[in-house]
Amino acid sequence: MAKIAVIGICGNSVFMYADHFHSKGETLVAEECFEEIGGKGINQAIACARMGAEVSFLGAIGDDSDGEKCRNTAKENNLKDFLVAKKGKRTTFAFILTDKNGENRVTEYVGAELEVEDVLAFQKEIANSDFLLLQHEVPDEVNEAAVEIAKRHNVKVILNPAPIREISDSIAENVYIVTPNEQEKTAINPKRFANVVTTLGDKGCMVNEETFIPALKVKAVDTTGAGDTFNGVLAVCLADGMDLESACKYAVTASGLSVTKPYVLNSIPQKNEIEEKLLSE
Repeated sequence: MAKIAVIGICGNSVFMYADHFHSKGETLVAEECFEEIGGKGINQAIACARMGAEVSFLGAIGDDSDGEKCRNTAKENNLKDFLVAKKGKRTTFAFILTDKNGENRVTEYVGAELEVEDVLAFQKEIANSDFLLLQHEVPDEVNEAAVEIAKRHNVKVILNPAPIREISDSIAENVYIVTPNEQEKTAINPKRFANVVTTLGDKGCMVNEETFIPALKVKAVDTTGAGDTFNGVLAVCLADGMDLESACKYAVTASGLSVTKPYVLNSIPQKNEIEEKLLSE
């Protein structure tokens, strides 16, 4: 069984669906509203778990009702919960607006945050994993500490560089795969990384500027979380022994399936769904 460690955000999200996005000064009336626990960290962790991996998830929550919802969601999705409650802090909160084409706009309030001491307490889980999944929703010093632990224990790191920010040399030189989208790629200097898998939305992905893997042809309902599905599935496929190109094909299929359903956790596919789709292609 693949063992994956994931460090990232877990918070509450409110989804609203409308015909189009706001123009300046416009008030929109939503056609639907839905609340769900999310964040790149927990989304990627759940994507790993639905692939059958053993997943240890480290995140920070507030000492509030949303924090308890995060714990419940981790338990319901078979994650080994290493959520750290930060006294006096609010759990991270996000607002997601999706238009009729399935495209989305996300606004996030970052509440409780991880600290280096939390990563040090998590180092046994990193050391015992096949892969470590990271994103940019936690402070740089947290990712740097995690990468250093992974390096000492020969654990491969996948970095999803979202949201965009500078990546230190100490992280870049120790990342096995970086997974930017097209916008993020322009900001990271890909030559600094051993492997670059660029996600291309509804077009698919590009592996190391050499191999293009096309996306599924589907009707998108909601693209929120498609990248998180891609990253989680990619990590498990690699941990299970697939080569990078095969793992990316599997991950592209998974992310394609995810956009055909609304919301995020609801849309992350199970392993058998992905395999059935691959067989039908």
